[in-house]
Amino acid sequence: MTQDNQVNVAVESNYVEAQSQPDMERFVFSYTITLTNQGNFPARLLSRHWVITDANEQVREVKDIGVVGKNPRINPGKSFTYSSHAVLETPHGMLQGSYEMLSDNGDSFVATIPDFNVSVPSHLH
Repeated sequence: MTQDNQVNVAVESNYVEAQSQPDMERFVFSYTITLTNQGNFPARLLSRHWVITDANEQVREVKDIGVVGKNPRINPGKSFTYSSHAVLETPHGMLQGSYEMLSDNGDSFVATIPDFNVSVPSHLH
């Protein structure tokens, strides 16, 4: 990745108790992603790749075009924020992944989603 193409990815996550059903092994976690273009050219998010691992080490991969039905184009110095969720069968797990980006200068590059843990607040792990 050159200095021209840099997108920072920040994550905030929360347990969604109202949508979870622990007795049915359903734990819902919301997350908000903020992508900030720190490069010199506008860049468009083309696709996403998530790897979701629960506490039983079951891995699920999600690959798709765009995010929340959009392929945002982010200008230098600007950010794009969206929210989504993940459903796990265990009270904690880990999410990680990446976004495929295309810069207006024609370069494609990857913006890495930092690994982050999700956990039910009262659950010891």
